[in-house]
Amino acid sequence: MRVSTDAGTFDVEVAREGAGREVVLRAHEVRGDVHPARDDASTNGCGWPTALEIPIGDDWRSGYYAVTLTAGDERSDAFLVVRPGAAGTGSPRAPMILVLSTTTWNAYNDWGGPSLYTGGTQVSFERPLARGFLDKPESKRRKMQPEPDREGKWYFRWAEPLGLSVWSGGAGWATWERDFVRWAESNGYDLDVAISEDLEQHPEALDGHRLFLSVGHDEYWSWGMRETLDAFTDAGGNAAIFSGNTCFWQVRFDDEHRAMTCFKYGADGDPVVGTPDERRLTGVWSDRRIAWPETRTIGLTFTHGGYSRYGLGVPRGSGAYTVWRPDHWAFEGADLHYGDELGRADAIVAYEVDGVELTTGSDGLPVPTGADGAPDGLEILATAPARLWTQQEQPSRYAHEPGELENAAAAVFGPGWRDQVHRVTNNHACIGVFSKPNGGTVFNAGVTDWTCGLAGGDADVARVTRNVLDRLME
Repeated sequence: MRVSTDAGTFDVEVAREGAGREVVLRAHEVRGDVHPARDDASTNGCGWPTALEIPIGDDWRSGYYAVTLTAGDERSDAFLVVRPGAAGTGSPRAPMILVLSTTTWNAYNDWGGPSLYTGGTQVSFERPLARGFLDKPESKRRKMQPEPDREGKWYFRWAEPLGLSVWSGGAGWATWERDFVRWAESNGYDLDVAISEDLEQHPEALDGHRLFLSVGHDEYWSWGMRETLDAFTDAGGNAAIFSGNTCFWQVRFDDEHRAMTCFKYGADGDPVVGTPDERRLTGVWSDRRIAWPETRTIGLTFTHGGYSRYGLGVPRGSGAYTVWRPDHWAFEGADLHYGDELGRADAIVAYEVDGVELTTGSDGLPVPTGADGAPDGLEILATAPARLWTQQEQPSRYAHEPGELENAAAAVFGPGWRDQVHRVTNNHACIGVFSKPNGGTVFNAGVTDWTCGLAGGDADVARVTRNVLDRLME
């Protein structure tokens, strides 16, 4: 652990967070020293020396471990993750593994300089996470967006006076994943935990599990991460994605996985353009030059989803899904019928959502066209309206970026995108399910805020979640 502090000494507590909080280590009066951060800390890390090594106990279960540092009234938060098989002699593997979206946390983190949202193209993992990513005041943590947020400023206005990063509303343990783990373990589910980078660095972390889990906002994926998940589901493993805007941007890690690069809207300036490595372009995965739309891995895509109740993407949406196929196994035992609403009380269809290009089947129900790479056999269980912003509509803090609609259309359709832009203009959030030939099943809830329904006690959202977990862990 690397620390910079002007306190002479500080205390450390390490606790596994799940259904409860299990303290596993305390260290007192650790020596503290000041180590100024480099000017390029957000890009290349802090460069601080090691202040304390934390040994992983033989009895430490796989999971998320909060690391709390205190000196007097001052407090800072860090974390570590014990992936399955890494703790001492190792504990039996749980049936499912939650992979935390730490690449997305890193993309939003504005500690020490620009993030990928404020002008950066490379961001380092070797720096603290800004306040708000790992812990938030309990009374406000559960619902980032309690009402439709037409200006996209609600969280900014709440967070800034509290000294929290205004970008911590879009990522971090405290925003979605903590609530999911609490709900799952409180309801008797055992799960292991890993981080985004493990999918590329330690693909064996998925070994021995029946079910891969993604929760909340899992936006940034590398080529290696996708290869690992595809290999897992091709071989019969299952995936449950309770996330939105999932796998939208491709990133590249440096050789030592200390930082990641994403040019995003400036992808045409990525040095790989025009080279044999052009498919590693760090733009949207649906870009025609990458030729590997995320639909092939997860079934859905943000390019055919967008925003709901946030900015001018369906600003006054109900926050609910409309159910189309109530007889599907995912809805078994839920009190849901054709046309019913799912998740309205906690507005689970909000912020960022995923969908597919749709048409109407012979039975009058929505079906994929397949033109966006959606896999054969993808079933659409429920939908809700969603839209990508145009540049004129997007919140002012994104004024330096091209509109999401324009960027998505140009990436997907190329130079003639204006003639095709109607195909990604008026979209839908979707719940989708498909199975791979001779392989596993992928369930995709298509929304960032699914976990809000679990934390809010929505019985139907909980029933669907249990159905998915129980079936896909078999």
